[in-house]
Amino acid sequence: MLFRKKIIVAVTGSIAAYKSAQLVRLLVRAGAEVKVLMTESAKDFITPLTLSTLSKNPVHSSFTRGPEGEWTNHVELGLWADALVMAPASANMLAQCANGICDNLMSAVYLSARCPVFFAPAMDLDMWKHAATQRNTDRLREVGNLIVEPASGELASGLVGEGRMAEPEEIVHRLETYFNLNRQMHGRTLLVTAGPTQEPIDPVRYISNNSSGKMGYALAEELASRGAKVYLISGPVSLNVQHPSIERIWVNTAEEMLNASLKVFPSCDAAILTAAVADFKPTVIAETKIKKTEAPQTISLSLNSDILATLAQQKTSRQVVAGFALETENGRANAEKKLHTKHLDFIVLNELNATNAMFGSDFNTIELFCPSKGWQSFARTSKFEAAREIAQYLNTFLPDVE
Repeated sequence: MLFRKKIIVAVTGSIAAYKSAQLVRLLVRAGAEVKVLMTESAKDFITPLTLSTLSKNPVHSSFTRGPEGEWTNHVELGLWADALVMAPASANMLAQCANGICDNLMSAVYLSARCPVFFAPAMDLDMWKHAATQRNTDRLREVGNLIVEPASGELASGLVGEGRMAEPEEIVHRLETYFNLNRQMHGRTLLVTAGPTQEPIDPVRYISNNSSGKMGYALAEELASRGAKVYLISGPVSLNVQHPSIERIWVNTAEEMLNASLKVFPSCDAAILTAAVADFKPTVIAETKIKKTEAPQTISLSLNSDILATLAQQKTSRQVVAGFALETENGRANAEKKLHTKHLDFIVLNELNATNAMFGSDFNTIELFCPSKGWQSFARTSKFEAAREIAQYLNTFLPDVE
């Protein structure tokens, strides 16, 4: 899976830097093209000559190099790579990347990179467990970076506990797994809906649901990263799409979302509907702004079409339709009822409560259900991590590509 992949190994100042030599060796042996970045402090632990020899490429550590002061183009490096691996990643570099601090070549390459970034932290036990480090690590996860968790064992300080950099073999395995997943849904076309809908009362007012769209956008990015073509039908949100394989279609109302979904669904292998669609719409829409003195005491409402049920009724035997259930009580019972009445293949349950206030948050707690597999529960995690679990679950339902 690593043959001809372009990998940047970024080495920071840590005693674990000696492991970077074996990591580079393993990557080169697997057929990858490797370039190495080093911080100045990393040179206290391992020489650039060692890593240059193993990688068969010059080592970069500053914005200029050579007697002529030739510029090291951090943007080109960031765009060149198929993956960036910070191993070891010190507490200082975790903090810099998490907060967008850019005062050296390594952090500049990180901010320029469009590829997946893997962090393999290495530090003493108390540094790793410190709230600031954990907060920085969570922040990196939230924006889609991958953390290769440190192992537990004897540390350079003599303490025993978490903080040891993962072994090079494990890091290579994580990279292979990622690139394998990158091909998992190659050839698939998938539909994701996200965000709220807005049902106009008059030209300036509307009925809507509380939704940031973050879960749907994270899911679209994850599915695209696994090789799928994704139609993302989105209500009004302030989010951007990153992956070039995502085609975003903007809508406002539930009717617009239904029509857009019906247009692309026949060409899709699956649809996962995360959007918070307004159940009701005003029966009559005022042509001009309703003045406060003229405001009616009641607004007549009518039901919107059920997008989820409509797609499920039209699906073929080779298509998969899944939905989300947001519940405030009796979560599992209500989710199972929704799955059966709408004829879904599986459902994702969100329970809104004091410990899972997901609106606008970067975190979520989900449960997955289908009749043949029962319930699968997951601890509260970032919406990016939740998206990975949902994508992996969806893949088990997809038939082989013909």
